[in-house]
Amino acid sequence: MNIPAELRYTKTHEWIKEENGIVTVGLSDFAQQELGDLVFVNLPQVGDAVTAGEAFADVESVKAVSDVYSPVTGAVCEINEALLDAPESINQDPYGAWFIRVENVTGTVETLSAAEYEAMPKEG
Repeated sequence: MNIPAELRYTKTHEWIKEENGIVTVGLSDFAQQELGDLVFVNLPQVGDAVTAGEAFADVESVKAVSDVYSPVTGAVCEINEALLDAPESINQDPYGAWFIRVENVTGTVETLSAAEYEAMPKEG
């Protein structure tokens, strides 16, 4: 399982990367493996508010529909529109296929380092 050390992770299997006050959010390698082949992604709109710990998107795989949870509270400043036409890119490159970028961050859920995330018990 690929767990880049420079990212932070949530207990619900999202990854985050903060740069210059903008937080990029995606699904971890573990999450995409558990979900299987992704066939659809539903993303918020630019300008939408997201709340730490609450669902902001969902993904549909051949197995099920699953929510994606926001690790931060803030405003969506960019969405990865490429995912709408190619949701399978999440399976191919989970750390390149980010979902949203969030600005004006006012809160976060607890995040884990790569080592903490790797050590966390996983159900599956």
